[in-house]
Amino acid sequence: MVKKLITLFKLGRKVAKSDILKITSKFQETPLLIKIIFKILAFSFSQKKQLNKDQQDEGERLSSSLESMGTTFIKLGQFLATRPDIIGNELSKKLENLQDKLPPFSIYQAKEIIRKDLGEETFNTIINLSEPVAAASIAQVHKAQINDNGTIKDVAIKILRPNIRKIFNEEIDAIMLFAFFVESLVKKTKRLKLVEVVFLLKEITNLEMDLRFEAAAANEFAENTKNDVGFKVPEIFWNFTSEHVMTLDWVEGVSIRETEKLKKQNIDTNKIAEDIIQHFLRHAVRDGFFHADMHQGNIFINTSGQIVPIDFGIMGRLDKMSKRFLAEILFGFIQRDYKKVAEVHLVAGLVPKEVPIDDLAQALRSIGEPIFGQAVKDISGGKLLKQLFNVTEKFNMQTQPQLLMLQKTMVVVEGVARKLNPDTNIWITSKPVLENWLKETKDPLNTINETLQNTSEVIKRLPEFPEIMDKANQALTYLASGQIPNNSNSYTALNNKRSEMIAFRNQSIIGILVVVIISLLVF
Repeated sequence: MVKKLITLFKLGRKVAKSDILKITSKFQETPLLIKIIFKILAFSFSQKKQLNKDQQDEGERLSSSLESMGTTFIKLGQFLATRPDIIGNELSKKLENLQDKLPPFSIYQAKEIIRKDLGEETFNTIINLSEPVAAASIAQVHKAQINDNGTIKDVAIKILRPNIRKIFNEEIDAIMLFAFFVESLVKKTKRLKLVEVVFLLKEITNLEMDLRFEAAAANEFAENTKNDVGFKVPEIFWNFTSEHVMTLDWVEGVSIRETEKLKKQNIDTNKIAEDIIQHFLRHAVRDGFFHADMHQGNIFINTSGQIVPIDFGIMGRLDKMSKRFLAEILFGFIQRDYKKVAEVHLVAGLVPKEVPIDDLAQALRSIGEPIFGQAVKDISGGKLLKQLFNVTEKFNMQTQPQLLMLQKTMVVVEGVARKLNPDTNIWITSKPVLENWLKETKDPLNTINETLQNTSEVIKRLPEFPEIMDKANQALTYLASGQIPNNSNSYTALNNKRSEMIAFRNQSIIGILVVVIISLLVF
């Protein structure tokens, strides 16, 4: 615990000497006690260098400050961007563009990690390992070649930063201790559940630090989508993959953020915009497994004109009921059949049976009709779902964490599509996917084979990593809902951590009292 205090002091000095507190205070009032603590921590005999920041707005300055403090603060900033309930909407938006970039570590260290993880023999089969081509806070990527059954293939090798798990966990534990002190000293912060928020970030980020999880997710995603025309998931090479190293197909293509470059290559960006939305919905309602981090930097168009996603660290999963619920409600809104949507809520048991169906249908109409009155470019399925959850909460609708994650991702996907084509019509684009899936699920032949298919697919996709995937799904569900359920293993671990900090606080108080008493007796 003393080590945590030393780490906390060092982190506190970093924060105090940065612009973070000054900027955040403009959006969210900082308690006086916190201001005093950081004022003390910022004290220095050396003169503080004044940087020219006139050309940066507050969001850029905040992002720059967090990026300069390393992995833990980058991840904390990204996580808080999804929690406007804690930091407010305005500050949350300022953090949305926080870049996950850090200087790369040396190729010598990269080779040592590969050699240690994969073994000397496998390491020696890797050809032309390049300098880093991309470096983020947790891992970096190198281009290389491998001999795959006699064929030389270009691959991307993702490698975790040296000692990143140890560094991150030490720093996040120290931040959790600070959150505990704040909750103890500033009573009005208890409602924010700061300790729980930091613990949740720790759980999720630790999953990202096991690349076998990401490889397994990519493998399952590839299995699901292998017959999807125009969509290709890079192949995982398991003989070159471990906890700290992941090897997959090299993507030769153009990022979709480079719209002009795509157009010069005669790629129809309007069609790509529609395809991105349709593929996303297809993966959600057909497979119940979707990419939950579909921002522009994670989508490429390869030389064959296919959409190629990368970075499978955050994936969403829907159960059978949630898939059906999602398809029925979206299709119901497209048809403007609000009573049907209300019936789906009741049949699925999402709202109590005693809720009057006409009252619920009227509430749903209050969401749908204003949307149909908007311009095409303003219609959003993601925002519709958000409003839906807000309204149905008043009818005691049960929280559906997996749908919350999907809703958040849908907003991002629609934003990506609209950057390619501002006039993308979300409803017209979504309708055929939802309509076809609903027809297929009502097919009796499909129902007969369903059990056998589900069983074989689960066994085939993830034979080696059931424990990792169970834990991953649990943590991602927590991320979507923003809370840790009382009956989970993580909740027990959180309580143990809380008890540890309470014990430390009590021991510290007793220690201080003993020192004071001895001082009074002696002097």
